Amino acid sequence: MIPNSFGVGDTVVMRKPHACGSNEWTITRTGADVKIKCNKCGRVVMLDRADFIRSAKKLTEASNELR
Repeated sequence: MIPNSFGVGDTVVMRKPHACGSNEWTITRTGADVKIKCNKCGRVVMLDRADFIRSAKKLTEASNELR
C-alpha cells in the first residue's frame, strides 16, 4: 500500500499490469475518485480512492506541485 500523500502528476506502479504490458500510471485527478493514465498506451481509468490505495504498489515519482 502507498501512503495517502499522493497528488496530480505523481507516477505510481500498480500491482497488476495493464493489458498493454505496462504497470506505470500517472495520476491526473484526485478526490473521492482517482483518475490515472497509463504511461505506455495512454488509456485513462478512474478508480474509487480506496480501490486505488489498495491496488497501488508504490509511488515512483512525485511531482513538484503543492499538495
